[in-house]
Amino acid sequence: MNQTLTAQYELDPERLRGVLPDRPGVYMFKDDSGRIIYVGKAKSLKKRVLSYFKPLPDLPHKTYLMMKRAKGLDFLITSTEQEAFILESSLVKKSMPRYNIVLRDDKQYPCLRLDVREPYPRLKIARKIKKDRAVYFGPFSSANSVRSTLKVIERVFQLRKCKGRGLPKRTRPCLNYQMDRCLGPCTGDISESEYGEILHQVRLFLEGRNRELLGQLKRDMGEASENLDFEKAAKIRDQISAIGRTIERQHVVSQRLEDQDIIGLAQSEGIYQVVILFVRKGYLVGSRGYLLRNRGASAAEITEAFLKQYYPREAFIPKQVLISDPIEDLQAITEWLSDLAGTKVFIHSPLRGEKLRLVKMAVANAVNQLAGHPEWEKEDLLGLVRAALGLERNPRFIEGLDISNLHGDKAVGSIVSFVDGLPYKAGYRNYRLRGVEGIDDYGMMAELVERRLAKGDLPDLFLVDGGKGHLSTVKRVLDRKAHLMTARNGEGTYQDIPEVVSISKPDEEKQEKHDKMYVPGRKNPVRLRGDHAVLLFMMRIRDEAHRRAISYHRRLRQKALRESDLDHIPNIGSKRKKRLLVHFKGINAISDASLDDLERVPGISRTLAKNIFSYFRKT
Repeated sequence: MNQTLTAQYELDPERLRGVLPDRPGVYMFKDDSGRIIYVGKAKSLKKRVLSYFKPLPDLPHKTYLMMKRAKGLDFLITSTEQEAFILESSLVKKSMPRYNIVLRDDKQYPCLRLDVREPYPRLKIARKIKKDRAVYFGPFSSANSVRSTLKVIERVFQLRKCKGRGLPKRTRPCLNYQMDRCLGPCTGDISESEYGEILHQVRLFLEGRNRELLGQLKRDMGEASENLDFEKAAKIRDQISAIGRTIERQHVVSQRLEDQDIIGLAQSEGIYQVVILFVRKGYLVGSRGYLLRNRGASAAEITEAFLKQYYPREAFIPKQVLISDPIEDLQAITEWLSDLAGTKVFIHSPLRGEKLRLVKMAVANAVNQLAGHPEWEKEDLLGLVRAALGLERNPRFIEGLDISNLHGDKAVGSIVSFVDGLPYKAGYRNYRLRGVEGIDDYGMMAELVERRLAKGDLPDLFLVDGGKGHLSTVKRVLDRKAHLMTARNGEGTYQDIPEVVSISKPDEEKQEKHDKMYVPGRKNPVRLRGDHAVLLFMMRIRDEAHRRAISYHRRLRQKALRESDLDHIPNIGSKRKKRLLVHFKGINAISDASLDDLERVPGISRTLAKNIFSYFRKT
């Protein structure tokens, strides 16, 4: 049973040495705001966690960045290392930590479901595999592939298609039966045992046991011919022919007729493409691709993270998993996968022979998918942003900042978030700005940035709606934050502070045609063509931030119009407020009313009347 320690321990190696147990479990590094930034699994929590406390320059680059940000630690003790694998996978999926390799594809791939508890079951497409004692086949790589497979089965084996658990009550067979597309169990034309034999053939087909299926059908055809049932023999002959054509379209990749998953990895500039080929009974039956991003991670780390996050959600785990890159924790992951599958599973990174050929095939597919993936367009765009604005790194995480007010009244600030070139709605934020009086856009922008910095988990780039003055204001706040962090930690931390640029609309008096951008340390703006991809992208972020700020400010103004002085008096709810306004015909009459006049209103007691009378005399 898991034991949880909810306290956040400070990262003091000597203190942790006395706290951490020499037992399996999961550890979680947290930043100064308490947010989980990394989840890891350990056979021995003490040994694994203490291994992070080396001189920072001796750590791998990604670990170095993570430990600079980490301020606390939590851990969970598990009974076995296998439990730790399951818990780690669950926590990574739930928390999406910044420094973990996260498999973000939560798509539920379609399966075929066969409820064998029914007397005459039918095949249905299902998106989620449940523990309901039904048999599931798949998952298939796409909806098209599962529909085409179902179409073949319906044509060859003619299972029933009518919906519902039980058979419908019919006086005559349906149109599918008349078109020779259904066996007609609803009319009693086929017994339950005969239907069961057809189901067995369907299962052989879906499990890839085609040679066994063809052998059985040929024997059935021979028996039908001997019994002079030539109509049945002809029907079986057509089935054999249709299955044969399906098999011809499949590619034999292994002469050993094994079930295998072959995992190939390609990488470039922090982008990793994983391709998994599905081989069932020696036939290549499908493939699937996954894109992961994590700068500084090794191929072994990517492969290990993929294995740990992919297989817990799969209904079928083959006995053999071939990988293109060897992993360090091979034995523990092999035992864990075997436990999940309920049978011995082998994970192998081959060096020669047929298996190496299969792995090279998976890698070649990964290279091809990576080269043609839309993510490259995003990477190209982020690279253009970096080059055009002179940034230190590609800005994967960008936040647009804008403020809105009406003559200094009800000032608000809004932040929109873009990740990898796309809006990230979970990162959108609104702020009421109360620290600045009057019309002071620079002061309001400074307050917005200071409050955002206090939240932690900062972006790579702030995009400010404004000119050089707004840019200078934000830059001063960021520099001050960097100096404070340096003084507190005793080392440079500028890489943890976002870069900043601003975007300004064209000056009509100067006959400017396009928006311009300002960057720190440069006197003149960066001027890009009106159709330049970087300018259009920055304008999109700015416009989104502006839209959100205006919408939020408008909501506050509308709320203020609906409020009155009565809302500030205790015990005046909506009903009493309505009675007062109806009785006195307006707020001015209420403020001039005497104590006795107020008490005459239904629902207004003597005490409440005194409170109303006193409130208006004070204000």
